[in-house]
Amino acid sequence: MAKDSERPTIDPALRERLLLEARTPWRGLRRALWLALSASAAIGLATMAMRSAGGGEVPSADLLIQVVALLVCGSLLWLDRNRLPNG
Repeated sequence: MAKDSERPTIDPALRERLLLEARTPWRGLRRALWLALSASAAIGLATMAMRSAGGGEVPSADLLIQVVALLVCGSLLWLDRNRLPNG
């Protein structure tokens, strides 16, 4: 006969994973979005570099937009990384 005070225990690894997800919801989706946006900015920048190397004109405003987009999205991806808990 089971006592009322006994509660089923949860696997410690599963508990930690669930607590991490509760602290940082949608992390995987956010990281996928930051990665896709960073890749898009990098491809745009590479396209502009190839166009410039081929003798075409690249407007400086477009170049600035691509560089800023790559820096912002790359920074967001870096800031959203898994960090070790303090302590």
